[in-house]
Amino acid sequence: MNLDDILGQWLVPHDGKKVKLKDYDPSWDGDDSIPKQERKETAAELLARSIAKLSVAQNRLYAADSWSVLVVLQALDAAGKDGTIRHVLTGVNPQGVEVHNFKAPSSLELDHDFLWRCARVLPERGRIGIFNRSYYEEVLVVNVHPDLVAKQRLPKADPTKEKFWEHRYESINAFERHLSRNGTHIVKLFLNVSREEQKKRFLERIEDPAKHWKFSAADVAERAHWTEYMRAYEAMLAATSTKWAPWYVVPADNKWVTRAGVASILAREIESLDLKFPQPTPDAAAELAEAKRILEAE
Repeated sequence: MNLDDILGQWLVPHDGKKVKLKDYDPSWDGDDSIPKQERKETAAELLARSIAKLSVAQNRLYAADSWSVLVVLQALDAAGKDGTIRHVLTGVNPQGVEVHNFKAPSSLELDHDFLWRCARVLPERGRIGIFNRSYYEEVLVVNVHPDLVAKQRLPKADPTKEKFWEHRYESINAFERHLSRNGTHIVKLFLNVSREEQKKRFLERIEDPAKHWKFSAADVAERAHWTEYMRAYEAMLAATSTKWAPWYVVPADNKWVTRAGVASILAREIESLDLKFPQPTPDAAAELAEAKRILEAE
């Protein structure tokens, strides 16, 4: 199976049909007929090549100054969002990347519509913006805990009605279509971790003093809602994987698979924009030629 086939299997169709996460194996790690060490080495090579491609693509993105790139990362706790960002972006210029983490909304954010806090920090042209969680929390966490809607003080809001969630999906799709039409290329990644692997990583955080800061008792409490989260993710993926902003479901049980996969997706998505370095105008070309003549004459 080549890379195109692999990434194609991770891509969620934009046909509006039901999505079943059981069809996306979080523990997938390649062809079992190939020794695991060999698969790991291949993934490491792919990661290195993709990081190099990302560096070139970022330079073109900045120079062209026509598109921006928004990367939306969604996942359950301990799926590896932070580590993925850290490893995949090692080769890019940090001046051209902004990472925003969205936790529980502040009182100021609750006084605005649910898209506002993300809209105000969208990447400008030539830059890459990464949302570590995003406005999708409003159809995930809030879906699982609908009592949170009351804090938003929305007129006539009734989260017990299916229409409430349909309207949120419509708002998100319209927002992303507007961004796409106006030069923001959206890459949406769901890091799909299994319940078993999440438990393992939580225990590692508890047992390792150096990882205690990563652990929160609230994370374990949320595990009690695993089934509800799976349903919320399935509904969200089906409703918001669109032609202009599709979702990728990336296996997250094996970090070496996740990182190589995410790097490959990002490199390909930016390369698909077919960005070119700006060509100098005749006047600018003449200035370059004159500058070269002067320097060579020194």
